[in-house]
Formats: sequence, structure tokens, C-alpha cells
Amino acid sequence: MRSEMLTSILSDLNGASTDIEASAVISTDGLMIAALLPSGMDEDRIGAMSAAMLSLGERTAQELAKGELEQVLIKGEHGYILMTHANRDSVLTVVAKPSVRLGLILLDVKRASQAIGKLL
Repeated sequence: MRSEMLTSILSDLNGASTDIEASAVISTDGLMIAALLPSGMDEDRIGAMSAAMLSLGERTAQELAKGELEQVLIKGEHGYILMTHANRDSVLTVVAKPSVRLGLILLDVKRASQAIGKLL
């Protein structure tokens, strides 16, 4: 039941924009909780990398006195990866095309992460 609800939230998020390529809910230790990924994306790899980046982002925010980490945003020539906490123990990771309207996606991701946080 919970996994179906998480998948539904991810489906709504992915459906919000054709520029969202993938989304996943990952535990802070890197285990996949729920995901909507295209074939060819490795769940284990995405989980491990998301957990590592989130941990590094948290330490960086603390060390540079920027307070509690809200999100990690990575921009590459082929698109974006956005990670944000859903709650203390999980993170929402979203992969998007370079053409994405970042402001709208940030808002959609924030709403989805809040909904996921309430479920977990």
C-alpha cells in the first residue's frame, strides 16, 4: 500500500513535466524505496550516488555555516539532477532534461517531497 502511494506521487511528479526523465525515493543510506526510472538506469547506482551527494551536501552546508541542507542541484550539459530531503531518513531524486523550467520543477519537487515525507 505505501509503495503504491509512493509510486503514485512519483508518477504525478513525472507527469507534471515532459522534461522529468526519472524520479526516485531513496533512503539516506542509499537503498531504493520507490522509483520510476527508464530502462538503462541502474537503481543501485542511483541510490548510492544520491546518498553520497546528499551526505556531502549536508557536511558542506554545515561547514560553510549555511544551515540545514534543503537540496542538492547538479547541472550537466545534458540536464539536471535534483536531490531534496523528503524526511530525515529519505531523499527524493529527480533527473531532468536541460530544457526543463527549473523554477516549476523546484516547486513540483518540493510538493512531492512533502507528500512523501508524510507517508514515510
